Amino acid sequence: APVAGGAAMAMLQLLLVTHLIVATCSSQQAAGLRGAAVPALVSVPMPTITADSPDQFRGKLRLPRFALPSHYELHFRPDLMSYTFSGVVAITVVVLAPTRFLVLNVMELTIDRASIHFKLSQCLVPTEVVFFKDDQIMVLGFRKELPLGEGVLRVHFNGTLNHEMMGFYRSKYQYKGKTTHMAVTQFQPVYAWRCFPCWDEPAFKAKFKVTLEVSSEMVALSNMPISSEIVRGSMRIIHFEESPLMSTYLVAMVVGIFDFVEDVTSKGTKVRVYTEVGKSSQGKLALDVGVKSLDFYNDYFGTPYALAKLDMISIPEFNWMGMENYGLITFHPTVFLFDGPSTTSTKLQEIAVLVAHELAHQWCGNLVTMEWWNHLWLNEGFATWMSYQAVDSFFQKWNILLDFLENTMSTLKLDSIAGSHPIEVEIHHINEIVRIFDDIIYIKGASILQMIHSYIGAERFQIALKKYIQKYAYSNAKTEDLWVVLEEETGEPFKDFMSTWTKQPGFPIINIKHKGKGIQVEQAQFVLDGSSRAGLWDVPITLRCSSSTNKFILKHKHDNFDVCGERERGGNIWIKLNVNETGFYRVKYDKEIKTRLQNALEANEFSSMEKIGILENSLMLSISREDTLASLLCIAYTCREVADYNVLTHIQAITITVYHVSIDATPNLVADIKKLVTKILLPPTLYVMSHFQSLRH
Repeated sequence: APVAGGAAMAMLQLLLVTHLIVATCSSQQAAGLRGAAVPALVSVPMPTITADSPDQFRGKLRLPRFALPSHYELHFRPDLMSYTFSGVVAITVVVLAPTRFLVLNVMELTIDRASIHFKLSQCLVPTEVVFFKDDQIMVLGFRKELPLGEGVLRVHFNGTLNHEMMGFYRSKYQYKGKTTHMAVTQFQPVYAWRCFPCWDEPAFKAKFKVTLEVSSEMVALSNMPISSEIVRGSMRIIHFEESPLMSTYLVAMVVGIFDFVEDVTSKGTKVRVYTEVGKSSQGKLALDVGVKSLDFYNDYFGTPYALAKLDMISIPEFNWMGMENYGLITFHPTVFLFDGPSTTSTKLQEIAVLVAHELAHQWCGNLVTMEWWNHLWLNEGFATWMSYQAVDSFFQKWNILLDFLENTMSTLKLDSIAGSHPIEVEIHHINEIVRIFDDIIYIKGASILQMIHSYIGAERFQIALKKYIQKYAYSNAKTEDLWVVLEEETGEPFKDFMSTWTKQPGFPIINIKHKGKGIQVEQAQFVLDGSSRAGLWDVPITLRCSSSTNKFILKHKHDNFDVCGERERGGNIWIKLNVNETGFYRVKYDKEIKTRLQNALEANEFSSMEKIGILENSLMLSISREDTLASLLCIAYTCREVADYNVLTHIQAITITVYHVSIDATPNLVADIKKLVTKILLPPTLYVMSHFQSLRH
């Protein structure tokens, strides 16, 4: 229901019309709409919805496009004693079509006054102010149609520095042995409207100029560098430079007392890591990764980082691992700060990947932003994939791509049950947006990029991605826009075949067997829970026939391919689908091909990544009853002597799982399985123990 309605609204409208007739615009602002945002909810009859009624905007998922913002000037004064803030926003608005309404996102703010000023001194105040709480919008209705063209909407407001870790909020931290508070923002996905009235959708890009009025001892940070400061008694008024075009959810502000460490990239960009006082040394790893990542992405994307500085800061009370605000990235300290000897190697890798992920967003998400939240994977899938490429390039000994494979395998499990959803997930209500930030968007999104990268090759993929970034810089993109760029670069029909991967949940299992001089390949949807198997995909398949590598696209339920000739099929030649485990699918081999594959496994023909992939694939086929438990144990037994820590720990996990699953079998069968599991586990257990012993020394 509208927050303002009935007789109270009629009286407010009458007062506003009177002001409009007898007062100047400035005097109206002094009297106007004080407190209009938060009157108590009143039960009133449902109004009749007409084309000239504010109620026409109720229940809409998206804001209307008849007026667009191009520039915001924001002035905030946060009060960390009373946990409140006051603010003024001047929004340059371009009115594109006849209307007497402006529709903005607002939530939990008190609107003191508002007016819009056009050229030729036309200055208007709204005669209607209606709030639809369920839709998080404010409708400003004016007495007559607004002039077409550019105007400046000025709104005075105030709000609470909440403790909900969204919008403009307060976070506890330690200073000089005492608990105090900082002011910090978290606007993604849809919380900017808790801080200032705005068009809070990714496609409404604009330039932002921020001013913060803070106590003189405080550090004030925003997206851009400081342009000037004015000292007034115990307060400082800090003006920040104007930002490039960006979305509202990327605006950021932090106010508190901090230490920092800093460095400079090869191109001269200053990078700082801010922490609580006394903890700056714990930010050195993040700083090192940040500098390396900026240099890596500058080179990879061929488009330089757009801002003059990059700040990263630890926020003790923070609801996310990291947030990619343009030029001011916020992190939770537990996944950001390096605490010396007590930090494990796994934690070091997590910090590096997270920092690289948020920095990748400075291009994939900030410079090029998804048009709407159903294309979120363009932000998160790209940032996830790029982060592993970056970290692998400057910490090669970590073998971080094995970590990426583990994440992919976990997401394959998640995507094989009925509760999964497409990568391009439909949004029906604004409250659904926050729930789609999951592994399907992040990891499956990254995995299908990995599949494309493997299929077309690293060089062509990078060239296409450079063109994509250049084409949509300071703008927005949809999933189809990426496919068009890839089609232009490769000649492959990406729009047709990749939509099967983004518009439906799940993935296929590929069955392969010899047929004539080639192979027969068939697909079906892979499921673990007996749910529907109706999916069909265009599958980019990579294949090795011993020494040769082939690739093809399976466009139908089944097809024949002449990829392994008669000569190659002779002797001990083996076939393996999914080279380097870069495809997002399962594979089932016929008996002959599986036997030869097992022989090749015993002959150590495969990389660690492929061995882990073969083991995991066999486990999932066994669980889904596509293959037998005996086949899985046979594969595990074959790999038991491999001198590879990552492979052997995977064998341990699989065999222990098998033992627990089979515990309710007949006593004789349990005894036989126990003997086999013991034989499988003994070599890897001894190897893992010796591995840790060597690390200790």
